[in-house]
Amino acid sequence: MTQNADPWSTEVNVPLRDVVGNRELALDVVPETLRPGALDAPVRWAHVSELRDPAPYLIGEELILTAGVNLPEDVDRYVRGLREAGVTALGFGLTPTVSETLPEPLRRACARHGLPLLVVPPRTPFLAINRAVSVALTEAGQREQRRITAAREALTRAAGGGLGELTEALADRLRSWVALVGAGDVLASAHDAPTPLPPEVRELVATVRSGSGIRSATTELAGGEVVVVQPVYPQATASHLVVTGRTRRFDSADRAILAVGAALLGLVGRAGSDAAELGAAATGLLLGQASAEGVARAVLGSGTCRLVAGAPYRRGPGEVALRPDWLRARLDTPLVEVRPGPRFVAITGPSPGDLEDLRAHGWLAAAGSPVPAERLADAVAEVDLLLERAVALGRPVLAGRGPLDFDALVAPGASREFAARALQPLLTLDRAGDRELVPTLRTWLAHHGGWEATATALGVHRNSVRHRIAQAERALDVDLADPETRMRLWFALRWATPDTHSP
Repeated sequence: MTQNADPWSTEVNVPLRDVVGNRELALDVVPETLRPGALDAPVRWAHVSELRDPAPYLIGEELILTAGVNLPEDVDRYVRGLREAGVTALGFGLTPTVSETLPEPLRRACARHGLPLLVVPPRTPFLAINRAVSVALTEAGQREQRRITAAREALTRAAGGGLGELTEALADRLRSWVALVGAGDVLASAHDAPTPLPPEVRELVATVRSGSGIRSATTELAGGEVVVVQPVYPQATASHLVVTGRTRRFDSADRAILAVGAALLGLVGRAGSDAAELGAAATGLLLGQASAEGVARAVLGSGTCRLVAGAPYRRGPGEVALRPDWLRARLDTPLVEVRPGPRFVAITGPSPGDLEDLRAHGWLAAAGSPVPAERLADAVAEVDLLLERAVALGRPVLAGRGPLDFDALVAPGASREFAARALQPLLTLDRAGDRELVPTLRTWLAHHGGWEATATALGVHRNSVRHRIAQAERALDVDLADPETRMRLWFALRWATPDTHSP
């Protein structure tokens, strides 16, 4: 059994067979290195490395490409390290300058450890493989988004028919069996969900219930069936759970669809006289038949909202502070999500609760300006920036408090236009080369230009921060030592819309 906060990769990937099957690359697979299912393993990126031990610098699911320039004598240890790091496959490039044939020790080591080995012919440059994987990932991402959009529309329509119809629609979209489990009973099921649930699944359900925070868990049954257990939102973890299973692994699109289904099941299944109003408002919003203000009033009792974000303070929050129900009670809202990191994001009414109390329990929080519900998406950039400021200052930050707050004096359209124009040079560079200039500038400004503090916050070397800030200065053609320039850029980052804010 495996249990974790996020049992699926949140990044788009493609199966190894899609890369191997690209005829333009002319890759040869060494048959004896393939184990059952190896060609279905995910590839999230192709990376060239001639390091003797690249394993410490990998995150898993890569296709590693090497010409063997620094291939160590202990090839077995090299391959074992790649396998343990979660590498999907190794591509060896044949070249007249290094090796015109595949080293036999490498072949034997890959076969021994079950690491798929690809032979890259001299006419295929590594750059072509990188580009092919990038194109495949982009196309896969577009397919996933279309699938998620279609599933969201189908599920929201099914929500009007109650728990049974919604559970059936979720099972259709996931191509799996689904069961909605209450305190002790199966409330709804679809696609021949096992009744009663197998002992391993009941154990997993009990484990999720006894845990804290927003969690998911997976287990593999005899015969290779993968079962996933996930809490239903916005109900508490110990209330209702969605259990789903099938013989294929669940990818990131499945995860997104399951999250939508879990949220709708929580809304439709809420007890109380306001449940129908809340479920109808949320469903109507997703179908384009209701306003965001209507949903906000149903959930929060007000059409004006604040976006609140929080990050660990010093050593991080204790176990109790990671519980979504605890955060909901402190912030007086059911709309709370704990994310990896950890950090949380919540939508509250005009009063976001006691941020100092959150700090006492391990969270530093920032609350954005009060905005109409339909403008919540525009508030993401502001609250992200305010959270950076809160972390830098070591205290909570609440927008709109104090005589110096003048956001209300600037028209939203004008501020967004200014932000888009001011940040465009950096966004262009970030999108072209993944340089992370915008987040680096945001963190650097929040830390008052402190190199060490910025490097620590970003988890990079201070020289990397200096290099990025110099790049930003050149791209913007400004002097970042000028306090007025810093002020203008701070407000550009604060006023940026989500699509402008992130590369």
